[in-house]
Amino acid sequence: MCKYRVGKYNIISVDRYSVDFKIGLLLLKWFVSLNIKDGKEGVFMIQTRRWHVNMNHINEDNQAIEAATNLLIAGSTVAFPTETVYGLGADATNKAAVANIFQAKGRPADNPLIAHVATKEQLELLVSDLPAYAEQLIDRFTPGPITFILPSNGICAENVTAGLSTIAVRIPDHPIAQQLLINCDIPIAAPSANTSGKPSPTTGDHVWEDLSGKIAGLLDGGATGVGMESTIIDCTGEIPMILRPGGITKEQLEYIVGTVLIADSLQEETDKPKAPGMKYKHYSPEVPLILVNGTAAMMQTMIDREQAKGNRVGVLASSSMITKISADQLIPLGEQLPEIAAHLYDALRLCKQTAIDIILCETFPETDIGDAIMNRLRKAASTEIHPQDLR
Repeated sequence: MCKYRVGKYNIISVDRYSVDFKIGLLLLKWFVSLNIKDGKEGVFMIQTRRWHVNMNHINEDNQAIEAATNLLIAGSTVAFPTETVYGLGADATNKAAVANIFQAKGRPADNPLIAHVATKEQLELLVSDLPAYAEQLIDRFTPGPITFILPSNGICAENVTAGLSTIAVRIPDHPIAQQLLINCDIPIAAPSANTSGKPSPTTGDHVWEDLSGKIAGLLDGGATGVGMESTIIDCTGEIPMILRPGGITKEQLEYIVGTVLIADSLQEETDKPKAPGMKYKHYSPEVPLILVNGTAAMMQTMIDREQAKGNRVGVLASSSMITKISADQLIPLGEQLPEIAAHLYDALRLCKQTAIDIILCETFPETDIGDAIMNRLRKAASTEIHPQDLR
């Protein structure tokens, strides 16, 4: 039995096919359709439900997942954890529901979304063609942190694909996400569950900070694993092409299918992005970010110069570099690349205007997931400093 709240009413459903469920769903859809404002034109306030789900007792917490399922089926938005970052989900076949994602995030309408499904069979229902090499990659890397760009068959709403003939789709590897998708039995469109442009959320607290009052629910499963968005691979050509680096590396992909291309990430503002994360500025902290490509001594020189200007300086760096420098705020990211990837977005969110005026960040080797780390940092940074720039 599932109990959830709509406004001041408690709705109780015995199962998805019961009369109680159908009546509750109609009431929920009616509430979702209301334009409830906080008195300011265009500012919509929603009572956001937050469920803390124990990762070790998913079955015991299934009432929370069922309540979230009911909201999604009714056309509401619900944030949930994946193995990469938290996603903000809505029914991918419902144009009005998907529009709620764009409104909550403040996301540009020409930025396509990723449809999430539970199984390969569900993925196949959304596409008109599945190349043999794409099927090989799906069989090897899913569920997992990889998104496939494939020809769309039009089942998903046009605002999911941003009017393109292709669709981005993935199968997440997270027990809460998997259970939610199985319960819903529909594709769920889900970009990162943050205000557009800000660092992606890797904890429930990050989501709550950005979207409380703007979405219907949050399934809080604690910190995510990879901490970096999925690899996006275009499978519409003869040779697969990486559009965004992520948790699955180029080397891993090539081991399975041979040659894999990498797209030019420098798109013009007038171009229509084929996948999320290709066009707009992303991952931005509250204060300017400068990348420092050099030694600990060079980092300290940069710190000293900025402090001489009267700036309070925060530094994001490997644990080993942090021990060799001094600044107003020091945030160690760890030592190994997977650890740095997992901690990066949380660290960017820790850098607040009230504490510092500028962030200096170490650069990292562009191997394995380091390629994804540097991709995100360069999108967030205003500039990158090299040793020759200090001469």
